[in-house]
Amino acid sequence: MKTINDIMSRDVVCVSPDTALMDIRRHLHERGFHHLLVRDDERLVGVISDRDVLQAISPFLNTYSESARDVRSLERPASDIMRTDPVTVAPDTPIPEAAVTLLEHSISCLPVLSGTDLVGIVTTKDLLRHFAGQEAAS
Repeated sequence: MKTINDIMSRDVVCVSPDTALMDIRRHLHERGFHHLLVRDDERLVGVISDRDVLQAISPFLNTYSESARDVRSLERPASDIMRTDPVTVAPDTPIPEAAVTLLEHSISCLPVLSGTDLVGIVTTKDLLRHFAGQEAAS
């Protein structure tokens, strides 16, 4: 049986808890990612999705109604918007088990930890790609 290790992305982008929202938004946009992991030293402390960023940014940015307060919203640190206590999996987790974990927690990514070391990330897109490939081979 295939495991998360077979499909996870190893190119994990992490930010620190004090990274500003404007930098987080730039990372997501430039890399085409939908999730960033937040590490304090070497410890995983949170996850930020592109949806979290959209909710944290003032809707008045770049409009005629923009105020200084709206611009300051881009200075908020990652620690203000991240989801703490992330649900994680190990590299040897069976793929169907990881899919169930995503559904049970209504989340779209799982950081992959080997012990306490961050070794990857698996997303709903990775799982869909895997299951679509299995169906195409049948």
